[in-house]
Amino acid sequence: MREFDLLCRELEQMDPLTYSVILAEKSLKILPALVVIEQDGVDAVLEYATFILGAMAADGRLSEEEYLVCEPLLKAFFGDAIDYATCRALVRICRSETRALKRAVDNMVHIIGLLSEELKSDVILVCMMICAIDGKISLKEKHWIKQLIR
Repeated sequence: MREFDLLCRELEQMDPLTYSVILAEKSLKILPALVVIEQDGVDAVLEYATFILGAMAADGRLSEEEYLVCEPLLKAFFGDAIDYATCRALVRICRSETRALKRAVDNMVHIIGLLSEELKSDVILVCMMICAIDGKISLKEKHWIKQLIR
C-alpha cells in the first residue's frame, strides 16, 4: 500500500491540464473495452459511470473544479445534457442510494476482473485522479478506490 500512498500524493499535486490529458487518453482506451462487456444484463459502461459518480461523491462534496476536469468523461457517458448542476444532483443521488452504489461497486469489481491488467490499472488510475482533482484524496476516497484493488 506504500505505492498506493505515493501515487496518491503524486496525483494530488498534478496540474488540471495534465489531469485532462491523461483522463482523455485513458478514457479512449477504457470505454471501447467496456462497451463490449455485458454479462447477466449488466452494462459495463453504465456501471463504470456509476462508479465514477460514486468516486466524485466519496468525500461528500463535488467541486466545480472536479466537474470541469471530468466533464468530457461525463459527457461521454451521459451526453451533452449534463452540466454542473445536473452532475451535483446525480452525485447527491449516489450518496443517498447506498444499496445501489454497493451493487455498482460489486459489478465494477467483477467487470475489471474481465479486463487486462493494463486496463484494470487505467480504471483505478482514473478513479484516483478524479478523487485527487481537488488536491487531496481523502480517507473516504481512498477507501472507495481500494474496493477495486481487492
